Amino acid sequence: MPFPLPPLPTIGQLVFTGIALFTCASALGVVLARNLFHGALALVATLFGVAALYVMLEAEFLAVSQVLIYVGAISTLIAFAIMLTRSMMYGKTSPLNRQAGKTGLFAVLIFLALFGFVQSIPWPASAAPVLANESMIAALGEQFVTNYVIAFEVLGLLLLVALVGAVMLARDN
Repeated sequence: MPFPLPPLPTIGQLVFTGIALFTCASALGVVLARNLFHGALALVATLFGVAALYVMLEAEFLAVSQVLIYVGAISTLIAFAIMLTRSMMYGKTSPLNRQAGKTGLFAVLIFLALFGFVQSIPWPASAAPVLANESMIAALGEQFVTNYVIAFEVLGLLLLVALVGAVMLARDN
């Protein structure tokens, strides 16, 4: 009697696998890049991959927050810090040091502990569906342009001043 063939993966599973592989490859690029600026660019790709995973989980607010805060603000801050220290931008750094073996062993032990912890939790089969009129992003956007408009504009102005100051520091005189 022949064995039954395994089911073919769905489109969603294929897309998830592609995004997960892209995110893992980008994360490896962050760790293994010899040039600090290339590592920062790989970090941007990794953060975009995580945002894409949030989109697949239907967590749009987290995806938008990921892109705005981490990809937009934090990655820009890291790029400016690298550009302000020009000697590091073009220098080669070693991805390994004397503690690479100890760190690798520690990472494997933490991974095994977390894997055992996740396997021991009785996860629920499904969550309650979100109704169409309970859109959290729309309510948050409405709050930003009504009740918190002053704080939102002051925060935007503060970020603009920080960006202009970083450009003034980084430019050649």
